[in-house]
Amino acid sequence: MSVINENEIACCVRKAVDGYLNDLDGEKPCPIYSMVMKSVEKPLIELAMKHANGNQTLAAELLGINRNTLRNKIKQFKIK
Repeated sequence: MSVINENEIACCVRKAVDGYLNDLDGEKPCPIYSMVMKSVEKPLIELAMKHANGNQTLAAELLGINRNTLRNKIKQFKIK
């Protein structure tokens, strides 16, 4: 079983946010927290749903969230 190294994920987030902040060139940033969370959450849910072959109960278990929460996220992010 393969395990995701949390430090790799953190490194990717740090690099992306640092690049974003450096590219602002004096412009006001958008709310970074919500931008990062949306950027991570949607593909995470999509991958969980793919791995679970569309089974929301299994995907919710995989993610460690309630099935109703998953359904709300699917609707929020317009995931098919």
